[in-house]
Amino acid sequence: MARRGDELREHILWAAKDVFLELGFARASMDAVAARAGTSKRSLYAHFESKDRLFLAVVDLARDLYLGRLRTPDAYGEDAVEAVVVYCARFLQLLLRRPALRTCRLGIAEAERLPEASARYHDAIFDTSRRRLAGYLAERFDLSPAAAEEAAGRLLGGTVHPRLFRALLGVEPPLDEAADEASLAADVDLAPIRAAVTAVLGPSAGGG
Repeated sequence: MARRGDELREHILWAAKDVFLELGFARASMDAVAARAGTSKRSLYAHFESKDRLFLAVVDLARDLYLGRLRTPDAYGEDAVEAVVVYCARFLQLLLRRPALRTCRLGIAEAERLPEASARYHDAIFDTSRRRLAGYLAERFDLSPAAAEEAAGRLLGGTVHPRLFRALLGVEPPLDEAADEASLAADVDLAPIRAAVTAVLGPSAGGG
């Protein structure tokens, strides 16, 4: 049975995501997306009026996938300190996966021409992730909102950003797309993250 409506739109988005990641924005074409999705250009344009609009929708898809996989710190156990450690590690692991690095590079490459796409991606990957951690720190470690935001920024800045930057520049290899929570300890060294959590939260980290 032929796909229609929302089902076809979602199918096109997944196909477009693969095309953009493989070819980059400039080389990707609506023809290539239609061919990958197995649909007509007429159907493609009925759902997305331009390549720019399609790219924005793909960014939103990547955003939802990422935040769904990351979840919130309370999903990582009852022990508050360990939950923060695992959340930071999972954040790093997700960003180091090959598709995430390619998406981030796409956002950087198109930042001047499509700032809306880059802003959406930044909000998901950095701002929302930080806010989730800050909210958890405020609740579980009795920190003021300002102190929790500052602590979350220090934690993610110290444990995630340096390795992410190296991976973006190709200094270290990306993680495989299949990397998941089961391989977290093998993909990410938890010891320095645990040390950073203790250093940032101080005495609070002892009681959890």
